[in-house]
Amino acid sequence: MKKLEGAFPVLITPMKEDGEVNLDGLKRNIDYFINENVAGIVVNGSTGEFVSLTKEERLEVTEVAVNQVNGRTPLVVGTAAETTKDAIFYTQQAEAAGADASLLINSYYAHPKDEEIYEHFKAVAESVTFPIMLYNNPSTSGIDIGTETILQVARDVNNITHIKESSGNISKVRDVTRQGKGFLKTFCGADDLALESFLVGATGWISVAGNVAPRLVTDLYNSVKENDMEKAWELYDKVLPLCNLLEGEGKPVQIVKRAMELQGLAGGPSRKPRLPLTEEEDEKLQEILNNLLVTE
Repeated sequence: MKKLEGAFPVLITPMKEDGEVNLDGLKRNIDYFINENVAGIVVNGSTGEFVSLTKEERLEVTEVAVNQVNGRTPLVVGTAAETTKDAIFYTQQAEAAGADASLLINSYYAHPKDEEIYEHFKAVAESVTFPIMLYNNPSTSGIDIGTETILQVARDVNNITHIKESSGNISKVRDVTRQGKGFLKTFCGADDLALESFLVGATGWISVAGNVAPRLVTDLYNSVKENDMEKAWELYDKVLPLCNLLEGEGKPVQIVKRAMELQGLAGGPSRKPRLPLTEEEDEKLQEILNNLLVTE
């Protein structure tokens, strides 16, 4: 089992101008991130527009990513679905394809109760043997999973080993991390709380900003691990304007796709109802990107 630790860019799903998935672009992007020495990558996450992909496209993205990574870095595949049955299907497919772990959020339309979330996570995890990373993101799913529910299902199911904590509440990150010590590891899921999360014990970062500045987010995590906090704060100050833009504008997918295009990588349009950046938003992004690249 590959070690899941460090900064993992959560990749966009590049698309052609006609809206079809650009699999060749995905392959090129994966090679780029691996060459940048990221600690791992994630596909079919929220940033990958998984809810806008067909079942066949999700399966194909998983297969292509596994084959392209070819064991060179840990690969986590988002396997979320509205129903437990479908989540089991996607999770089993990811394991069979050769992914290293699953990223699993609760149902995002039904607004389930904590006992229902517990049973959902338990059933999906027990259907496979590879590691499961739970995902708490109330802004996306409408539910802030209770700390004790997260801890209890991780205690009860051996292959629930990690959680991506995206509530934006640093005390939640702290409590889950400290109380889960020994059986559950935390990944930061809020780009604008990355360093704070590391300081309370998070051992990884599922990073949207990592699409745009993979080397910087990797260096940031490594600086903390090496206890070089002066360098860590310096790097964090550099990347924070981008992180704040991604967390605050409501268009993280479009921002990342445009930023990648500006760097010569595969981006493309997002599927509607997501609309492109406005001229003002694009100018703001380019200003941040120019400053970031100058200071890197």
